[in-house]
Amino acid sequence: MKGALLRYRVMATIVGLLLIVLVLVGLPLHYGYLLFPDALPKGGDAWQLGSDISAYLGVAHGWLYMIFVLMAFILSRKARWDLPFTLVTLVSGTIPIVSFWAEHRATKRVRAEFPDS
Repeated sequence: MKGALLRYRVMATIVGLLLIVLVLVGLPLHYGYLLFPDALPKGGDAWQLGSDISAYLGVAHGWLYMIFVLMAFILSRKARWDLPFTLVTLVSGTIPIVSFWAEHRATKRVRAEFPDS
């Protein structure tokens, strides 16, 4: 149980951090020209940085999210979570900042139900 929890926590943290950077930095810089065409012109340095962040972190987040889902699913089966708890945990990797809440929630539950791990 200890190894499954650790793998889940690592993936939840990585996915959560990548999603925050992608949504709060990459996408605003990439699409900022729509709201602020003078400050963030399309084709400018900020737009290019946002485009690169969106492209690379978007792909990385997608692949790492699949690993996160697998680690969360393995942990859910080992810990015998019910379906609603499992689904909330799995979906949390798609919402910025919520993944940290879900990781804390899952860790608290596993440690309460399996004190030896």
